Amino acid sequence: MTAPKYAITRHPYMVVFEEKSAVKDTYGGQVGYAFVECMLTRPVDRESDTVIVFSHPIGGGAFLPIMGGLAKAGHHVLFVNTRYRGNDSALIMEKCVVDLGAGIRDACARFGYKKVVLGGWSGGGSLALFYQEQAERPTITQTPAGDPIDLASAGLHPADAMMIIAAHVSRAVTLTEWMDASILDEADPNKRDKDMDLYDPANPNQAPYGAEFLDRYRAAQIARNARISAWVTEELSALRSCGRENEERGFVVHGTMADPRFIDPTIDPNQREPGRCYLGDPQLVNNGPVGLARFCTLRSWLSQWSYEQTNAHGVKNGARTNRPTLVIGNMADDACTPSHTSRLYESIPHEDKTLFEVDGATHYYSGQPDKLAIAVGHCTQWLAARDFYCE
Repeated sequence: MTAPKYAITRHPYMVVFEEKSAVKDTYGGQVGYAFVECMLTRPVDRESDTVIVFSHPIGGGAFLPIMGGLAKAGHHVLFVNTRYRGNDSALIMEKCVVDLGAGIRDACARFGYKKVVLGGWSGGGSLALFYQEQAERPTITQTPAGDPIDLASAGLHPADAMMIIAAHVSRAVTLTEWMDASILDEADPNKRDKDMDLYDPANPNQAPYGAEFLDRYRAAQIARNARISAWVTEELSALRSCGRENEERGFVVHGTMADPRFIDPTIDPNQREPGRCYLGDPQLVNNGPVGLARFCTLRSWLSQWSYEQTNAHGVKNGARTNRPTLVIGNMADDACTPSHTSRLYESIPHEDKTLFEVDGATHYYSGQPDKLAIAVGHCTQWLAARDFYCE
């Protein structure tokens, strides 16, 4: 299907709802309320009973190429920023689910949408799957830190279908796969196991990496994540034991962009450029200010970054969903590599699932209008086949 091109309009608005919480984890705003920014991007003079809803834990995706591309193809596209837009240092994944649910519920009431297609872009993919799992089969009554949050009473509206595009498995798994396994002391990133340091030219282990080294490296990454999680759990326990159960602590995590895949293109191969990641030079990003999980709080670590304790795990969540699902992988993606795409696709437990790969496409389709058009065209065709798009 070659979708027509429509002029589009953007409608920003705010959703506000009451929330009882012992801890305020965002800056500004009235205590006891949550504020969610939304952006509806839609074709001019083209009505629809279906809305495609995207979100992302840290937000800010309303102007990504895929959003405008889908709207120009005739779709109504809503982006729901969570309360943590632009700052994930204290982010709680369970509250992201609540925020997404509030945005969906409001859009259906405000604009009269009857059908919801849940979109998941990049880090929004695992959030979408987490949301859908809890909307279909709510089980969670507390965060991994033990704070109460009842998703069963959050009024989550299950989506009618899902589109997971250029997505990774989860923030916790992705961080762990990117962690610098050479760091031995969290308080001093200069203390390193030099045989594990990917960026040390004196390291005897150089790309292309052998299977034995990769196994040791991956095990060390998981162990490092577990050490941080254990320390966080101890800190929370110590605070609670002396009657300070609502207090928090901030901390820094160094070395979070040292995945061998960024250096060795034979690992999880696709068409990405070797020696690069989606944020630029991985060696600089490794300890730079925009690396994953650089600034954390105790509760946030357990909820979004802990390999073993997070509830937001796309593969595990996806296995408990039951809606038509499209999974799209970009074959030159330098953030979400093919193994993540395949893991997400394989997790969907039913037969109404589709895998599509866009040859040569990068993570954002930046400067690739032809690749964007292919992805949008396939989404449109898939949606039309399921009565979510009408000419």
